[in-house]
Amino acid sequence: MALSRGRKIGLWALALLVAILIGVRLVAPPMLEKSLNRQIDYSDQPITPETRALHADMLIMDWHTDTLLWDRNILERADRGHADVPRLQEAGFDLMMFTAVTKSPRGQNIGENTGDTDNITPLVMVQGWPMRTWSSLLERALYQAEKLNEAVSSSEGALAWVRNKRELAALLNRREQAAATAPTLGALLGAEGAHPLEGDAANIDRMFSAGYRMMGITHFFDNELAGSLHGVSKSGLTDFGRAAVRRFDELEIIIDLAHVSEAAAYEILARSPRAPVVSHTGFKGYCNTARNFSDELMQAIAAKGGLIAVGFWEEAICTPTPEGIAGAIDYGIKLVGEDHVVIGSDWDGSTRSLTATDFPLITQALQEKGHSEATIRRVMGENSVRFLQTWLPD
Repeated sequence: MALSRGRKIGLWALALLVAILIGVRLVAPPMLEKSLNRQIDYSDQPITPETRALHADMLIMDWHTDTLLWDRNILERADRGHADVPRLQEAGFDLMMFTAVTKSPRGQNIGENTGDTDNITPLVMVQGWPMRTWSSLLERALYQAEKLNEAVSSSEGALAWVRNKRELAALLNRREQAAATAPTLGALLGAEGAHPLEGDAANIDRMFSAGYRMMGITHFFDNELAGSLHGVSKSGLTDFGRAAVRRFDELEIIIDLAHVSEAAAYEILARSPRAPVVSHTGFKGYCNTARNFSDELMQAIAAKGGLIAVGFWEEAICTPTPEGIAGAIDYGIKLVGEDHVVIGSDWDGSTRSLTATDFPLITQALQEKGHSEATIRRVMGENSVRFLQTWLPD
């Protein structure tokens, strides 16, 4: 039976719509990422043999990368974004804290934001994430944990979970045994703010079971736990925030103070017996922006035994070059001591910075500033490993 003219037109329209949707699914995500995770190319800057030799030998950890948010396989080398496992291995990395972004306000800025809008919802839709993630921040966090777990399972040893002290010890032992090959990259999982808890303390245990070992308190907006450094209230912890901090401590989850208000940060320092991390930041005395904590708060964090991870982008360090990053590290060492300064790139976090490929240039810049090999080793990884050996769950 011949199709009617109207039905033919309808089928053609449906086919065109499907083709458009497929095109959007395939084309939009990489285009969007290229526009947000902007690369600064330093391929014309040579890296000395001495620097490369040091990188091949020293422990290196980064406390913050948002690579799991994007529509690509982290086990494959990409021409977009800042990091993936092959590029990290070539740069000498041993450990990476993969951080899950679940909500980001429209017009996001470092001054003042509300949580009334969200840029991540359309992103997860266009990237084809499961429908359960479209309306639930918790499901977005759990899905990114699933993505990391799948990558570990299919990596053939290139990537390994680090969720406790035993897994950390196994990774370090494997590193010693495989010096001639590309080392296994240890994967830790953290959350960019605790809004995925959706106001329910039981979800702390769900996220812990999924692999989360570091929790931020807020991101760019106030939430159920506290005011954000970039929110409206700038307030301290709520009753729910205090209860959440207690549960984090009970489960031995590392608390990340990045983005939280200074009032809440001081309250956490007073309430929690455990040392915190600021996973990606700069020093206000070096780069005076609303993104950075005061030097006095940074000193209090260090006095608690905490770590301060220097980021690579403009709002954190003002000059996003290898020399600028080294300058921020140098300032931090002088302010809080070399045992408390580490690396927290914020790669793939909608930032503009150098990529993992050019990471050794930071070490080279530190060498040019006159820092000793021992100091550089501490900042690049030894401080982080020592912290994890103390504060990861048993």
